[in-house]
Amino acid sequence: MATLQLKDVYKSYDTLEVIHGINMSLNHGEFVVFVGPSGCGKSTLLRMIAGLEEISGGEIQIDSERVNEIPAAQRGLAMVFQSYALYPHMTVQQNLSFGLENLNLPKTEIEQRIQEAARMLQIGPYLQRRPKALSGGQRQRVAIGRAVVREPKIFLFDEPLSNLDAELRVQMRVEISELHRRLGNTMIYVTHDQVEAMTMADKIAVLKDGNLEQFGAPLDIYNHPANRFVAGFIGSPRMNFFSGEVSKVEANTITVRLNTGHDVKTKRSSHQVAVGEKVDVGVRPEHMTLTSADQGDLKAQVYAVEQLGGESYLYCHLGDGENMTLHMPGQTHIRKDETIGIQTDEQRSYLFRAADGAVL
Repeated sequence: MATLQLKDVYKSYDTLEVIHGINMSLNHGEFVVFVGPSGCGKSTLLRMIAGLEEISGGEIQIDSERVNEIPAAQRGLAMVFQSYALYPHMTVQQNLSFGLENLNLPKTEIEQRIQEAARMLQIGPYLQRRPKALSGGQRQRVAIGRAVVREPKIFLFDEPLSNLDAELRVQMRVEISELHRRLGNTMIYVTHDQVEAMTMADKIAVLKDGNLEQFGAPLDIYNHPANRFVAGFIGSPRMNFFSGEVSKVEANTITVRLNTGHDVKTKRSSHQVAVGEKVDVGVRPEHMTLTSADQGDLKAQVYAVEQLGGESYLYCHLGDGENMTLHMPGQTHIRKDETIGIQTDEQRSYLFRAADGAVL
């Protein structure tokens, strides 16, 4: 078993506080992804868990044991870095065995662990090569293999795929997910790529400016974002946002008059919403449908079209500086500069308070 608890964890550099009281619990075997924009504190938080950064306040527990004062090498963790961090003068086999030799493990056990990792990661043919003779993907497999042979309680990945090209990133995402399925260990994975987060994670921790904005299963966060930031960050393309104010509150719906002059409706929730309140309406690109120019909730002018064969994206000006994206299955006859009508799905529209982004 390998559980992890963060209890009111803070990090400060002199007077600058960069992590603001994070509370989180990870169960054994979970694949948890820390995601957020650059500078949000996700790598700092990972390094604090690893023991590479001291924490300024709070407590980190591994298997219910406080590890704040335990050195990194004794926490039972293994970390895979963005830069691979392989020893260039050593062969792949030597890179894999180096840490185990320092633990004074028997040679037979070291060899057994190396061969098992090499088989699992398909790096057996490269064991006698040095890192400079490997491709980026092969180096990353070796870096992961070096973590695997240590048989850690928890694996830590710090943006391990950011140096790879797009096609190889997709392949490595699948391989890391398969590795997790085989090993069953708890894994924490840091990325700024929300597609990686959505496709790999059992749970996602969305971070912003050192704060934990939301923690939960990928589709729960996608379908029920806690605030406007999470709604805009999770989902590709991002959610469309339209500013306006509440013009009518009815039994089941709320009507919002947008700054562009359009009226759109959202379903009513248990939150109290008053006529005249400043709000933002959020609608995902796939929750809008194309209509003729004289119909629909919105009227927009197309300024760019992307056709990918199986799906299409329309990028539109709505007026008053508002832009939006429409996602359509299949191919489209719509062209640049064409005026279109758009119908929003009120059952799948979100309402956020303009002042603080809280979901309504």
